[in-house]
Amino acid sequence: MISDELAAGVEEAVRAAAAAEIMPRWRQLAAHEVTEKTGPHDLVTIADHRAEERLTAALTALLPGSVVVGEEAVHASPAVYRALGGDAPVWIVDPVDGTRQFVHGDPGFCTLVALAHGGEVLASWTYAPALGELAVARRGAGAYLNGEVLRSGSPAPGAALEVACSHPDFTTDEQKRALLGLYTEGVKPRPCGSAGLEYLGVARGALDAVAFSWENAWDHAAGLLLVAEAGGGHATLTGEPFRLAGGNALPFTAARDELTVRRILSLLASAGQATDPSPSAEGRAGGAVDA
Repeated sequence: MISDELAAGVEEAVRAAAAAEIMPRWRQLAAHEVTEKTGPHDLVTIADHRAEERLTAALTALLPGSVVVGEEAVHASPAVYRALGGDAPVWIVDPVDGTRQFVHGDPGFCTLVALAHGGEVLASWTYAPALGELAVARRGAGAYLNGEVLRSGSPAPGAALEVACSHPDFTTDEQKRALLGLYTEGVKPRPCGSAGLEYLGVARGALDAVAFSWENAWDHAAGLLLVAEAGGGHATLTGEPFRLAGGNALPFTAARDELTVRRILSLLASAGQATDPSPSAEGRAGGAVDA
C-alpha cells in the first residue's frame, strides 16, 4: 500500500506536467512539433516528450530507487522495458495517451501513470486535463473519479454489450479473426479511442468492455487497476491475468464484471478456433499504436 503522502505527490506531479507541457500546446501545435514514429497513425509530439521528461524527474524524486518505463523512453531505447521484470519499483508512464486525438484538437486524451512492483500494479492515475477528470486507484483501496467512488456495475440484462476494441489496421491476421467474434448479435463493437479513457469508461459503467490486441504496459497498467478496483475484471485469451512484462495471449479483455469477461473471452476464442488450428494463442504479438 502506498502512503497518502506519496499518492498526493504523484497527483500534483501529473497535474503539473499537464499544466506546463500538455495543455499550453493543445490546439496550438506547429507542424514541426508533430512527427511519426512507426507510421502515420502513430504520432508523437513535443508535448509527449516534454511531459514524460518532467514526470520522470518528479516521480523518481518522490520515490528514491524507483525507475520509469515511459512510452517515449522505450521508443528511443527498447531495453528500458526490461525494468518491468526487475526488482525496483517502476513508474509506468504514458504522457499523452490518445496522441492522435490531442493532435486533432479533440479533448479525448489523458496522461497515464501507474506504480508497479514485482509485476503487480499498486496504484494508478488517469488524468484527462481537457475534460477536467482525474481517476485514481490504489490496490485494495478502491477507485475514484474526481473524489467520487467508481463502481463498474454490470451490463443491463438483455442489453447489447458495448465494446471498444483494437482497430483492424493494428492487429495480426489471427487477432483480427478473433476480434471478428465480437461482430455478433448482442454485441456492439467499435474502434477504441484513448485506451486510458476507454478503461475509465468501463470503470464508471459507461462502456461494457474493451478488447485489445497490443500489450504495451503504459497503455494498460493504469486502466486495468482502475477497472479492477471499480469491481470489474480482466483476462487474456487463455484466461490468465495480463502480465505487465509481456508475452500475453492476445487479444485480451477488461470488462465491468467477471461474467462479461467470460462472455467476451468465449466470443474471441470461438472465432479464433474456427479459423486457426494452432493449439495456443500464446505469444501472439499485436500492432501497437498510441490509442
